[in-house]
Amino acid sequence: MKARVQWVENVKFVAESGSGHALVVDGPPEHGGRNIGPRPMEMILMGLGSCSNFDVVSILKKSRQDIFGCDVAIESERAETEPKVFTKIHLRFTVTGRNLKESVVQRAIDLSMEKYCSASIMLGRAGVEIRHSFEIVELNTN
Repeated sequence: MKARVQWVENVKFVAESGSGHALVVDGPPEHGGRNIGPRPMEMILMGLGSCSNFDVVSILKKSRQDIFGCDVAIESERAETEPKVFTKIHLRFTVTGRNLKESVVQRAIDLSMEKYCSASIMLGRAGVEIRHSFEIVELNTN
């Protein structure tokens, strides 16, 4: 994997992935930014959520679960002093579908967080306390 980050002005950057996708990274006005893109640490959380959600959806589909949606809300705590690393992260999955088995959903999330999601494993090894929970939203069968 490769990526490139180019400084544009003040605290605005354009980040481009090796696969050719780009996005603007920016800071808040009090740090010289215009607030037109996510912060770098927000991107880490978004990467973690995307990585784990990708796994969970894939595992649930392979497990023949009738899944219609999977959202993950992520909350974090950071150290108060520099470097302001993440100290705790909680991922709350909301899985929507029909006749979803709680044990299968739990297993999919556990497998993602403990075996497949590189971001989760990397952050955990760096000392971040990562927790997760989930809820199932059952769709009507009518």
